[in-house]
Amino acid sequence: MKRIISMLCVMMLVVAFAAAQSITGAAGTELSPAEQSMAEARKAIRDRPKEYAGYNLLATALIRRAQETFDVTFYAQAEEAVKKSLALSPDNFETEKIQVSVLLGEHEYPAALEEAQALNKRVPDDLLIYGLLTDADAELGNYKDAEDSATWMLNLRRGNRPAYIRAAHLRELFGDAEGAYEMMELAFQSTIPTETEERARLLTQMGRFRLASGNADAAEKLFLKALTSFPNYPSALGNLAQLRIIQKRYAEAIVLLRQRYESAPRAENLYDLAEALQLASRDSEAKKAFTDFETKSLAESVRKDNSNRELIFYYADYARQPAKALDVAKQEYAWRHDVYTLDAYAWALHVNGQDVEARRQIETALAVGIRDSKIFAHAGEIALKLGDRAGAQNYLQEAVSLHAIGSEHAQLVLAQIPVPGRKR
Repeated sequence: MKRIISMLCVMMLVVAFAAAQSITGAAGTELSPAEQSMAEARKAIRDRPKEYAGYNLLATALIRRAQETFDVTFYAQAEEAVKKSLALSPDNFETEKIQVSVLLGEHEYPAALEEAQALNKRVPDDLLIYGLLTDADAELGNYKDAEDSATWMLNLRRGNRPAYIRAAHLRELFGDAEGAYEMMELAFQSTIPTETEERARLLTQMGRFRLASGNADAAEKLFLKALTSFPNYPSALGNLAQLRIIQKRYAEAIVLLRQRYESAPRAENLYDLAEALQLASRDSEAKKAFTDFETKSLAESVRKDNSNRELIFYYADYARQPAKALDVAKQEYAWRHDVYTLDAYAWALHVNGQDVEARRQIETALAVGIRDSKIFAHAGEIALKLGDRAGAQNYLQEAVSLHAIGSEHAQLVLAQIPVPGRKR
């Protein structure tokens, strides 16, 4: 009975929250969806300070704000709201689900997986729990488990948006860009117009999938549409900048990446800016950006939410400090084996001359099905170093065929491979 009453309280607050949003008028339009949710949640707490439901609404809104801004400090605030909710209602199932979402936002994937598994045992048919399991397993590289959880989501309630989103991301990892786009489009179609950040996020992902399929024009339209839906959305800015780099429109890419870094001053965003500056031959600016990146990245490397992958490539490709690259790579590899970590680890092994193990790691990544030009290019160079000319050519040709970042470098390496009977 106590749980039923508590759930009724949550429902009443949600209804009140929705009603308040509908009458906010012109003043409310200046706030993002998450900011509106935060304001209404704080009002709910003021009105009913001894009920946990208001804190749940606040924690959820803070998570959304973190996703809007890519500012991790909102996750810390969400964690505080969760603690207050649990103090009012210990072992509350809904609050504990939110707690797992916070852990995922903070990149504490092993802890998130453990907690989600425990909640799944308590309530085996909860849809959101399967989403949390999917997210944690995918980030750790447990792709079969992630696929199983996503399938459960789809089967529990067909046509649900959270399941479509998870399925889309997995299809991308499995090399099915078209299928990923179809799933994400279904998710987008079920998103109401007022959810501007969510629509921008989905449009950005759809653009990425279109770009992966070789349709740059469609990708550009989707990125621009995302920025119309939610101006300065960091992910859309970054993806549009990547497209501009592919098009060799480096000056425009730099403007977009500066804009993204100002909006979301994260170390990995500074790294992308530094790379773009170097491509544009603005060497002094690139050198300063790389130096600032290293300082910023090292400061956050003690956290799980870090820029260690970028730091690995910085030490391997720019600073020419292979031993440091491998140290950082081992740190990441110790706790996660997703395809992007395997790629970074393989490359760190390669620049340290450990190519047999490097090949084993990068082939493990590619076996998932991922079609990524940088990973193919790395696999090609590793195979070449081991004397496997045919394997190197296959990987490098795959990289070139994707017409993405990494493709041009792959083409240069491919051109250097001697072909029997061809005069040089």
